[in-house]
Amino acid sequence: MQPLGRVKMADVAREAGVSVATVSKVVNGRYGVSQATLAKVMGVIADLGYEGSLGARSLRSLRTNVIGVLVAEFEPFSTELLKGVSEAIGDTGYELIAYSGGHHDIVGWERRSLVRLAGSVIDAAIVVTPTIVDASVGGIPVVAVDPHTGPLDVPTVDADNHTGAVHATEYLLSLGHRRIAHLSGRPDLESARQRERGFRDAMARAGVEVDESLVVVGGFRAESAEAPARELLSRPDRPTAVFAANDLSAIRTMEVAHSLGLAVPADLSVIGFDNVPESALATPPLTTIAQPLKAIGATALQMLVAMLDGATPDPSHVHLPTTMVERATCQAL
Repeated sequence: MQPLGRVKMADVAREAGVSVATVSKVVNGRYGVSQATLAKVMGVIADLGYEGSLGARSLRSLRTNVIGVLVAEFEPFSTELLKGVSEAIGDTGYELIAYSGGHHDIVGWERRSLVRLAGSVIDAAIVVTPTIVDASVGGIPVVAVDPHTGPLDVPTVDADNHTGAVHATEYLLSLGHRRIAHLSGRPDLESARQRERGFRDAMARAGVEVDESLVVVGGFRAESAEAPARELLSRPDRPTAVFAANDLSAIRTMEVAHSLGLAVPADLSVIGFDNVPESALATPPLTTIAQPLKAIGATALQMLVAMLDGATPDPSHVHLPTTMVERATCQAL
């Protein structure tokens, strides 16, 4: 008898003459169900049109038509990328799920997430700032965005961190600054290393020696940037300008400067990197290097859909340009 309204797992169990636990095992692909029972339950699922889970859908079609965006945590950078993916998914026929294990400081978080979701929940994944990506994990197409170690053996999308950092430093140099500090990102991230390299290259091209005591690790997080920023700005020979490796560090540097009685930009020029929405809302609005974050997300989605259609991304590494966004935190000496 066809149940009225939405079909529930209990309806499937009753029609198949098995327990709800057995139906759950079937739709979630767990062990402990005989082939005969599996066939019977699957027949009932098809007859009743049970749609209670993505797992049930994938068992019938071998596809969930869902693409996952896996992030270590939800913060301004990953949120802007997610907006780009969401805007681009449009008429692709795929749905989108964003997933975070909540362990930003654990190496290998993406492997656990892929094993958990691949096949039963998602058909493919965009993995944001992965520590390690093994193309064989999960057995589904994967595109990496801004991986820790740079381009991997999977298709990759990132921004031109080196050139962006060169432009940021050259801008400060053009304003007459020579005592420039660099509040760097995480040393284990290739993007952070590229930004520091760009800073050093620009200083070298200008013939300005880098004061190594002014190059300190900020860690890409506001809370980790506060102490080094305070140490830099409390020095009697403090820098006249700070190039922070991301906007959150730059904004916290401005807050520290204010707490020390320093005015931005009259006493200290500050420039960031990323152009997350918070940068425009800072007081004063932050001058920064803009990554095309939404475009990065959209590009990753387009590459992934092509892979699901059987194509091989060409090129396999997409490197997008950065741009300068001048606001109100930099001033000539």
